[in-house]
Amino acid sequence: MKILIQTPGFRASKKLQNLVTEKLEKLSELYPRILEARVVLRLDKSEDQKNKICEVIIGIRGNDLFASRKTESFEESLSKVVTALKRQLSVAKDKPKSVKKAAAKKRAKSKK
Repeated sequence: MKILIQTPGFRASKKLQNLVTEKLEKLSELYPRILEARVVLRLDKSEDQKNKICEVIIGIRGNDLFASRKTESFEESLSKVVTALKRQLSVAKDKPKSVKKAAAKKRAKSKK
């Protein structure tokens, strides 16, 4: 899996980059068909404490998955994004099976 990390407006530490890579590689173990992950870590210009935004786009065959969270730290945002993407990946993983079952039922009805 190819991982692209963008940090507009600031320079991310190696520790943060390694954390992003580590978390996303765990997702690829869960769903090996992930082609790429595009990560954007940015600061919101609001005066609010929750101004760290993490956005991730996961490229898989068919559709891309997207999650974005805004919290007080990039680590927390990343953790919440990964949790959301795990849910989306589990749905995407189960979807082909349900689509195949629906197609099989449709064929069975048409043969009658």
